[in-house]
Amino acid sequence: MERTLAWLTVCRRLARDYERHPAVSEALIRWAAIAGITRRITHGRPARRQARRTFTWT
Repeated sequence: MERTLAWLTVCRRLARDYERHPAVSEALIRWAAIAGITRRITHGRPARRQARRTFTWT
């Protein structure tokens, strides 16, 4: 269950419930799942978030 919630929050729009209609939220969840599965198939490894970049002031 925790992993499911984790990959849903990776998609920024799914982090909060902004949609008025449940059908739109359902479609976005399906889109996120399809995108994640496609990424896994094409890259051949589990999907991971990119590391945050830190900026150094010089």
